[in-house]
Amino acid sequence: MHVLEAGFENKGRPCILLLHGFPELAFSWRKVMPALAAAGYHVIAPDQRGYGRTTGWSTDYDGDLAPFRLTNLVRDALGLVYAFGHRKVDAVVGHDFGSLVAAWCAVLRPDVFRSVVMMSTPFAGPPSLPFGTVDTPPATQAEDPVHRALAALPRPRKHYQWYYSTRQANADMHRPPQGLHAFLRGYYHHKSADWPGNQPYPLQAWTAEELAKLPTYYVMDLDKTMAKTVAEVMPDQQAIANNRWLPDSELAFYSAEYERTGFQGGLQWYRCGTSRLFDAELQTWSDRRIEIPSAFISGKRDWGTYQKPGTFEAMQTRVCSNMVLCELIDGAGHWVQQERAESVNELLLGFMNRLTG
Repeated sequence: MHVLEAGFENKGRPCILLLHGFPELAFSWRKVMPALAAAGYHVIAPDQRGYGRTTGWSTDYDGDLAPFRLTNLVRDALGLVYAFGHRKVDAVVGHDFGSLVAAWCAVLRPDVFRSVVMMSTPFAGPPSLPFGTVDTPPATQAEDPVHRALAALPRPRKHYQWYYSTRQANADMHRPPQGLHAFLRGYYHHKSADWPGNQPYPLQAWTAEELAKLPTYYVMDLDKTMAKTVAEVMPDQQAIANNRWLPDSELAFYSAEYERTGFQGGLQWYRCGTSRLFDAELQTWSDRRIEIPSAFISGKRDWGTYQKPGTFEAMQTRVCSNMVLCELIDGAGHWVQQERAESVNELLLGFMNRLTG
């Protein structure tokens, strides 16, 4: 595993583990790590399985998905902190898809991970095991009808996670017509507070009509690739030059890494979810709640908070029994720890101080 570290000079410091999402890298925590290290922590941020300079995974679309399932990603996190000599982790912090890994760390090993911070992607809890079925057998699970309904809308649509699960998605993004660097610029822009269309609000239900209210980076036009989708909202050269949270010199690091690796490693994570191949394994923890101290941080202009109707609310009322902090940051979109690093650092350190104070 390729790892970035901060605060490693003095042995015995308490540990914080930072887990990135898609399409990101350990580099995404560059504005957070120094502040946590200055506060006395040993901070570890890996390129997760399927990403960046971490090796030992396959880019084969037809290969085995099992290494990318959530329980194995938790094992990666546990093995990493053990390798650094930590039996306890003061906080596991995850953003985007990394938020789900962090949440599952809290569910599976609360004895190791003493607190959890989820960012941008709320946690719905483990999938439920059918209950009370002796007299009423459970209904067989059919294909989710929402996808046919999305395709049948007057403006036909498709959900991005199912697009990400298709064979062509990697090539569409790895070799886009506008070039990889421009594609990533458009993608990061589209989901940030810089794009004026990001004005999120709760959706009422998991229906085609409600999901169609989401921006096109989540519910895409049926006939368009993600590269075409973000090309339509590409910022102009002046806006790019004025960008302070992700200047072109920093975006170049992402584009160089993804040019080398492609996106399939990260896309395998989505395929594990949409295929539902590993739901039965995850049902082992049906009805388990996150009982360690927890926090949720997102941007006020991040649709990720609401993309799955009801999850944000369920996380606070049912899934997490000890949620200490839930904060949506002004002026931030999806890339909250990059767009508003100072606010994120203040919230993280405040959360940690409340736990130790």
